[in-house]
Amino acid sequence: MTCLFISVMLLLQNSDSLKSFVRHAEQQSAHAAESGPFHLDSPSTAAAANTEWGRRQHDRAVQLQEQIRQEAEKRRIAPVNARLDKVWKAIPGYNGVEVDVEKSLALTLEKQTPGQLHLIMKEIPPAINLEQLGSHPIYKGNPAKPMVSLMINVAWGNEYLPKILSVLEKENVHATFFFDGSWLKKNIPTAQDIKNKGHEMSNHAYSHKNMSTLSRDQTYSEIFKTQQLLDKELGVNNGLFAPPSGDFNQTTVDIARELKLKTILWTLDTLDWQKPAPATIVRKIEMRVEPGSLILMHPTASSSEALESMIQAIKRKGLSLGTVSELISTNRVPEVESAEQ
Repeated sequence: MTCLFISVMLLLQNSDSLKSFVRHAEQQSAHAAESGPFHLDSPSTAAAANTEWGRRQHDRAVQLQEQIRQEAEKRRIAPVNARLDKVWKAIPGYNGVEVDVEKSLALTLEKQTPGQLHLIMKEIPPAINLEQLGSHPIYKGNPAKPMVSLMINVAWGNEYLPKILSVLEKENVHATFFFDGSWLKKNIPTAQDIKNKGHEMSNHAYSHKNMSTLSRDQTYSEIFKTQQLLDKELGVNNGLFAPPSGDFNQTTVDIARELKLKTILWTLDTLDWQKPAPATIVRKIEMRVEPGSLILMHPTASSSEALESMIQAIKRKGLSLGTVSELISTNRVPEVESAEQ
């Protein structure tokens, strides 16, 4: 942390009557940089404050620190631990937030704004995260996190991808694309274009089989082959797996975890493969979307036509849109770490 007396020196370094104090403060600052963080009650602070001016500044800093601590108590939001739900299985945790008292004190002293505290916030991680829950699928994000994610499973057809990508770009939204490996192998340039647009690239097995019907070796092969394509052909370090048709068993989830992949299902299904009217999809999203929703869609005519209105309906509810990895992370929305309040 910036030393208190560095902040004070910035304001008073031209005062002749305080040159001796400034020289002493510089020495104490150098010593503090070597010995560790600055504290108001440290011996070096007490020595530098051994003047009338120094005592006034020290007392002011103590007063400000107490004001910041009182404000910090009001603003603290506790983190939320990851947990297992009977219906939704693994629910991600969510960071809390609190005032960084030391950084806030330094900034307040530097700014010297009468009657105003300059607060720096920092995130507090939960004590329990997804990894500690064991091998379980994820159907939704934390309900305290005002974010939604579009998960787009791609196993056939390219004709509606340009429309979908155009809408996502227009709305400044990044989605997560789960690729069937056999499709991906034939469409590397298209996948590369999707990656270049900033979307997340993930694993949808290799040949769209029902995973629950496969042997352990077959399950491993289905997931691993697509993982290799993502790595070798696209340079993607993927951490997610969406089972085809949402079909899986515990072996599927266990093998995915062995491959360092989280098994992702969905909260809301557009059912776009049934060719509903786009307005039907939009109404469903408007009525049922909530913080943490994972919305399943495919590159179909219905979804491509509904997508823009879907996104706008989500935004009207005050929800942001991020990738699946962003949604299931513990990071707060919006990012607050090191943000001045």
